[in-house]
Amino acid sequence: MEELIFKLCQSSGVSGDEEDIGNLVTRELSNYAEVEKDVNGNIIAVMGNKDSKYHIMIDAHMDQIGLVITHIDENGFLKIASCGGIDRRVLAGATVKILGREEIFGIICCVPPHLSSTDNKIQAFGDITIDTGLEKENIEKVVSVGDRAVICSKGKRLLNNIIGIQALDNRASVAALIRCAEILSKDSINCKLTIILSVQEETSALGAQTASFLIEPDEAIIVDVSFAFQPGVPKEKSGIMGRGPMIGISPVLSKKISSDLINLSKTDNIPYQLEIMGGKTGTNADSISSSRTGIPCGLISIPERNMHTSVEEVSIDDIEYTARLLVSYIKKKGEENA
Repeated sequence: MEELIFKLCQSSGVSGDEEDIGNLVTRELSNYAEVEKDVNGNIIAVMGNKDSKYHIMIDAHMDQIGLVITHIDENGFLKIASCGGIDRRVLAGATVKILGREEIFGIICCVPPHLSSTDNKIQAFGDITIDTGLEKENIEKVVSVGDRAVICSKGKRLLNNIIGIQALDNRASVAALIRCAEILSKDSINCKLTIILSVQEETSALGAQTASFLIEPDEAIIVDVSFAFQPGVPKEKSGIMGRGPMIGISPVLSKKISSDLINLSKTDNIPYQLEIMGGKTGTNADSISSSRTGIPCGLISIPERNMHTSVEEVSIDDIEYTARLLVSYIKKKGEENA
């Protein structure tokens, strides 16, 4: 599992440019299911009883937050804009990989504190630049306006089975779906299952909207990450890492699916937590639930610290628990609708 997660997180896939991660998940899922890519770049894997009248969809977005190059100045420094909700507070001094004609690395410029009169001011994106070490004439040979860039970090395993690396939002959930497919491939499923690794969640939820319209399942479960408790994060708005996935409760979500997930967790001794939301979920569930004439949705979230930074953290145990809960749910629905 750890090897899979690091491989997923080190694969590039900024919203709107998910080809690299899409190719990787296609290779991984092809071991267990029939896989294809749709016109928007969503990866669609089908398994189980394809003739069944009951059809379940599970979704995890595979895109990540990143940057887009907006300008190359006369000295070769690159100006950027956000592609998704990246946290500007952690950008200064960060290492980035620029996905141009060649992949090159750069450092986000930081004014030394000795020369700064605004210690607490966070730079606006219009003022943030990347230094690659190249002059304008040479950088233009490998980088163009519109190219994407991602913040990089070397993945680390912390204590207590916790890992830290970029793009765990939402590659942690992608890993859970691949693990779910692996387990299910060893047994028969009495329903049709479609696994969606969707694009552009961080910018528009385009992938989930179009894929769910195309597939038209009877129900869907969305897997994403949510806030894990840490200093500064209220306990009532967060889960605790290592204590299982967070089952969503929201007006957008199907109360029956949420209840079924809770009951299955208890029956199968899978640790779980609750995430209570008074409105929208901020996930693909918001789009999928209103697709066509409506699709009943459930939501499972993996607790994550340091969201939208280069050192996001999750528990490997929670990813495994999430996969096990999905397996139990899909098997149960297959039996009920056989």
